[in-house]
Amino acid sequence: MFRRMKLASVDLNLLVALEALLREGSVTKAGHSMGLSTPAMSHALARLRTQLDDPLLVRAGRGMVLTPRAVALRPRLQALLSEVGTVLSPARTFEPAKLERTFRIHATDHMLMVLGPTLDRLVRREAPAATLQFLPNSPDDGAMLREGNIDLAVGVYVDLPPELRTRKLFTDRFVCVVRRDHPTVRRTLTLEQYLSLEHLQVAPRGRPGGYVDTVLAVRNQRRRVARAVPYFLTGLQWVEGSDYVLTISERVAKALAPRLKLKLLPPPLPLEPYTLTLLWHPREDADPAHRWLRDVFVRAARAAAP
Repeated sequence: MFRRMKLASVDLNLLVALEALLREGSVTKAGHSMGLSTPAMSHALARLRTQLDDPLLVRAGRGMVLTPRAVALRPRLQALLSEVGTVLSPARTFEPAKLERTFRIHATDHMLMVLGPTLDRLVRREAPAATLQFLPNSPDDGAMLREGNIDLAVGVYVDLPPELRTRKLFTDRFVCVVRRDHPTVRRTLTLEQYLSLEHLQVAPRGRPGGYVDTVLAVRNQRRRVARAVPYFLTGLQWVEGSDYVLTISERVAKALAPRLKLKLLPPPLPLEPYTLTLLWHPREDADPAHRWLRDVFVRAARAAAP
């Protein structure tokens, strides 16, 4: 607390005057270099002598010489003012090509499958030395952004902390997926079949349940979720070798269904489209590198639009 109070009492202009006095070794010349009159510079020197408890400049013949304390202060003062100038100067123009920074991003493999290739291409082209570390979504994405543990998060969010910033990236729809040679599901999937089958659910944050179960609960219905996995690709692979039904992203299912011998069917209940949102903390709003990366996500989403 004592240091903070002492620092708060420091007049930065007085430090600039001290640097001029030590550099010129003359009150008159120091005043000229700062655009001040000799009396004004003499007043500044008097204040400095009181503050530092040292005469700083002493008369020697017709001129003045620095005291030992002043000689010792000169290089340190020049370095200090140079550093202050750097801190207070406007930020340099941001150049992505020179960016060497690691960004930690929470996302699902859903987002990576839809936007990943385009994101990678844009970042390699614009900021080849930047590093992107993708990690699985967490129930604590908001808190981790607030604490600075991650830089961005992408997902489907409800009840977000009010201070967080959001940007919609893309919209997706639900589709039901079964293996192509499923023994009971043919060209359509009825609600009765849907409820009688065992379900596999993708739960990226490790929490089974969610929107589909809420819609069913409103209708006084429920499904049996026999398996819950954290990854979309895993869910689709498991469906290929089982009799489960999976309600999943249409974009991901369409991309992988031909390779995995899967059948896509409209859900037998009304499910609204959903939006994947980019999330960040407002302290990053003005950061040029962070702003550039957010723009990369937006451009990738635009390029991936169906």
